[in-house]
Amino acid sequence: MSENQNLNNPNTDEVVDNQNFDTEAVGAGETVSDCLSSEDLSDETASADEQSKQDTPQPENTEEILKKQVAELQDKYIRLAAEYDNYRRRTAKERLDLLRSAGEDILMNILPVVDNFERAMAAASTSTDVDAVKLGIELIYNKFTEFLKQKGVTEIESVGKDFNVDLHEAITKIPAPVPDLKGKVVDVVEKGYYLNEKIIRYAKVVVGE
Repeated sequence: MSENQNLNNPNTDEVVDNQNFDTEAVGAGETVSDCLSSEDLSDETASADEQSKQDTPQPENTEEILKKQVAELQDKYIRLAAEYDNYRRRTAKERLDLLRSAGEDILMNILPVVDNFERAMAAASTSTDVDAVKLGIELIYNKFTEFLKQKGVTEIESVGKDFNVDLHEAITKIPAPVPDLKGKVVDVVEKGYYLNEKIIRYAKVVVGE
């Protein structure tokens, strides 16, 4: 049967040859396609590498950027140091000027009181009216105490008050004239004063016992 079929189909060899040719053609086609795909991938990889090199800063550029940043920071530091030095010198000068002129206002207000004392002394040396002299001294004293109040200086009230170590300094103790004055201030030897609620001088007192 097979021999007869071959005899009856003289084109069998041609068919086989055609099949072989098609197979070889397909195989050749696949090989070419694979080659083309590899070449495309290689081109895309090369393009990506070139783009990555362009995006990534080169060592030379990075070094130049760092040098520029360092120079800017050094310039800012020098300027800041110079400004601070000028500020320090200016504040030191202002503080020195303040210390030198701190009492100027007080002294300017005391000078008129000194002038009044000098007038009172001159009048007392020639006046025979004692009451007038006393009145003049009293007026000067009232004016001076008013000036102290304006500056925040007030007297510590002590006579008849309980002895307080935070306000008073006991000079001596004496028998209390009356029982109610035991442990209290009987007399003031030297007045104490506040300056804006801060004690600037303690009162020196005599305490009853």
